[in-house]
Amino acid sequence: MTTLPRYVLITPARNEAQFIELTLKSMVAQTVRPLKWVIVSDGSTDGTDEIVSKYSAEHPWIELVRMPERRERHFAGKVLAFNAGQARVHDLAYEVIGSLDGDISFGPDYFSFLLGKLAQDPALGLVGTPFREGTGQTYDYRFVNIEHVSGACQVFRRECFEQIGGYVPVKGGCIDNIAVISARMHGWKTRTFTDMVCEHHRPMGAAYGSSTGKFKFGVKDYTIGNHPLWELFRGFHQMTKQPFVIGGGMLLAGYCWAFVRGVKRPVSRDLMAFYRREQMQRLKKFLFGNRVPLSEQVPQSGRSV
Repeated sequence: MTTLPRYVLITPARNEAQFIELTLKSMVAQTVRPLKWVIVSDGSTDGTDEIVSKYSAEHPWIELVRMPERRERHFAGKVLAFNAGQARVHDLAYEVIGSLDGDISFGPDYFSFLLGKLAQDPALGLVGTPFREGTGQTYDYRFVNIEHVSGACQVFRRECFEQIGGYVPVKGGCIDNIAVISARMHGWKTRTFTDMVCEHHRPMGAAYGSSTGKFKFGVKDYTIGNHPLWELFRGFHQMTKQPFVIGGGMLLAGYCWAFVRGVKRPVSRDLMAFYRREQMQRLKKFLFGNRVPLSEQVPQSGRSV
């Protein structure tokens, strides 16, 4: 039998009282439990702390860390909370560290499955699964490829996580995506395994599906360095989804607005160049399949193509 690596988990939680008990029940039911699971309450005021305290009193491997309430809401706060949790596991002998959202649930073999994947392939630095919403919607892996790992649950090999410097505290978002790209840029494989899923319970449709949400996604796409041609095809694809046409148009508008305004990018030039090369390779594969585009064919017998 494969020996599974020892792991720790960190959950930054801000006002997750509605769903965090589902996550807690899922973890308690795991066939392979972590050495420590640190839940960092990021200034929660809705009863999250009380729910977690009830479980931590019964399970010593669950720890609650409270952080003061923040007036300003931004994505960098999640990183600050994660770092506070990471400090609590610093001295533990673990090989794997995971970031787990406080609004998902999953089966009892979820983490043994992911740990098994890491144990089987030493080149894997980051693994995860798709998440499914109440509507049954999951990612379209033609456009979000299997190397992307959702931020709902990201499970890193410790060496990989330390090599990329952990999560980058970017106020505007894309924190999870930057970590995934950074891992690949450092030579690690990242992989979403689609034969298992987790359930995401917090409704995302209103924020992510609205035209305003699409605009914000376009801005994020620019800040992380999406190739303009990739973004164009992404916008056309989004036009086929609700809100039809408008959604894709707003995505492209957000990208163009950020370009015109010269919005600062929180990623290095090297990471952006690496990511754009990946996008162009995927786009060529999508458009041409295994066929070689004419522009890349090698002339034979002295004849031009």
